[in-house]
Amino acid sequence: MEQQQQQTPSLDDCLKLLKGERDEQRLAGLLLVTKFCKGDDLGSLRKVYNAVGAHFLDRLLRTGMGKGSVSGGDNRDMYLQLSVTVLAAFCRVPDIAASKEMVLKIPLILEIMPEVSGSPVLEECYEFLYLVITSYEDGATVFYESGGMKVLASQMSYLPDGSHMMELAMKIIQSILSRLSQDVVTDTYVSELSMMVATVARQFALLHNSLKFEALHLLSEIFSSKYSKPLCDALCAMVGNNWPDHMRAGIAAILQNRVEPAEKLHALILAEFVMSIMGEGWLLGQPNLPDLPNSIPADRCFLLVLESARVEVAVLLNDLAYLKYEASKDTSTTAETILLKQRNVAIAFSLVERIIKLTSTMDEVEGSIIGERTLIKVINGLNETINVVLEYLQDAKEHGQKKGNDLLASVRVVGSYLAETPNACKEKVRELLDYMLTIEGEDEPSPFHSISFLLPMMCQITMDIEGCEALISSGGYKAVAECLIKFIGPSGDVDGDDSCTYLACDTILNLLLKKEQMRFRMDESTFIDLLKALGYWAGNANDLSVIIMASSICALIFDYTSEETLLNHPNFDNSSLHNLYKIIARSLASCKQDMSDMVREETDLLEIVTSGFFTVGASVPSFKRGG
Repeated sequence: MEQQQQQTPSLDDCLKLLKGERDEQRLAGLLLVTKFCKGDDLGSLRKVYNAVGAHFLDRLLRTGMGKGSVSGGDNRDMYLQLSVTVLAAFCRVPDIAASKEMVLKIPLILEIMPEVSGSPVLEECYEFLYLVITSYEDGATVFYESGGMKVLASQMSYLPDGSHMMELAMKIIQSILSRLSQDVVTDTYVSELSMMVATVARQFALLHNSLKFEALHLLSEIFSSKYSKPLCDALCAMVGNNWPDHMRAGIAAILQNRVEPAEKLHALILAEFVMSIMGEGWLLGQPNLPDLPNSIPADRCFLLVLESARVEVAVLLNDLAYLKYEASKDTSTTAETILLKQRNVAIAFSLVERIIKLTSTMDEVEGSIIGERTLIKVINGLNETINVVLEYLQDAKEHGQKKGNDLLASVRVVGSYLAETPNACKEKVRELLDYMLTIEGEDEPSPFHSISFLLPMMCQITMDIEGCEALISSGGYKAVAECLIKFIGPSGDVDGDDSCTYLACDTILNLLLKKEQMRFRMDESTFIDLLKALGYWAGNANDLSVIIMASSICALIFDYTSEETLLNHPNFDNSSLHNLYKIIARSLASCKQDMSDMVREETDLLEIVTSGFFTVGASVPSFKRGG
């Protein structure tokens, strides 16, 4: 026994061989090193590396690749495996991994990898790359410029699920994206990145260990980038790939288990991103994944995302209210925390909006996956969340706050819900309507987007007298008129969405058509600037629907006011009046000359114009004289 122990080679024996003059001695020394030198024995690894020298390692690697001349180099496979194994081992010593000698070997290792697929040496290749890329300042750049993204993309889908190689590959991607701007990567290798994302999504779905969370974090980081748009397009083009189903399964697994709130937020970020690509219907898909025999119910992810988003909204708004109105405002930490929570609540709001949109279309789809009882539960949950948002806005109103992206986002989500259910939370909405119409985003000089977000609701409630009176008493009609002027006027500084423009027009029409039945009088001066904007909009238009809409509003305003009042306004003169007359005349002429389907669809508006033309003479005498 003692004789056996005496015959066991020591580190000193290895070092003597490594310092030998002949290649055979050094090879023998390296073989001994692989047998007894442990990977965490950094001191011994350092001594061995110094003894063998970088030059011999380079020769050995090139011989294994068929490019070198180590004595006795007939056994290429053995030399290749030996060289990669010892290189990976040496790189566990941080300063060796960070050396220029090692980073120069990245292109060689990448060249080797396609040839050793399925071989044990492939894992050492991944370990070498990971250690060098994360240790050397420009390691990521060398990897990228050497075509590493193509090699990684071509191999990842074939790596065993949950293997150490898969873990290393994911860490390499994370390191590349953290050291190089994602726009640089997507500009050249967007197709490869999409393939990697699909593979990582599979790990996210199938695994139930720490690597699942590594996949979650990596996907969240990729999708949170402002440069993710090209990636969206590439993922859309991946026909037949199961990545959306894998994402749904992984997200559901995170949200239904007891994990840290931060992990659930990452899962919600992924859900938002996937829906931006696949649409809201993705939430209700029935996965077809052979690797997941216990498939989740088709509505599970939908319900989990809804409930998790609702929780996030309640918690984050409560935190924001405390930080903004009660906590110390003198610290930079507080300001940073507020910004972070505002970004997070924006994600939760976006998910709530998408679910509102999805829920609103369920009645139109035959054989809906969601049953009636579940649908009622969803609607009740949404109603509760909107009440929470309204309470947050009430708190802001009481503290005199009107500016902030969080407040604007709150109005947006309320507007999305009220667009579908205009009488929801009726009393609270009417109480806060005037305040919500004054809210501005951080970069807005005056309220605009808040009014746009509420237009669908205001258009619907003004279809009855009660809603018209609510809008007039709150001064909301002025906000609608000013918003419309920004959409269509010559000095408008926004590009108006056609749907928003016509919603504003319809709201003004609703108010004017019911003027005789209302207890409130509208401020006539509000409509002076609107008339000029309508003249500019329709005067430059060839679209008949624009001309007819503008004419109908003008006719009703003329019936509401007088020529004297109009001409007494400093910004309104005979030229303005004549311009509007010509627009109404064009509208009436089109009615006689054109009986196309489009004109027939505008019959109600043409009746308003025609009726207004014959009654408007009393208030605008110049019309009788032909302008």
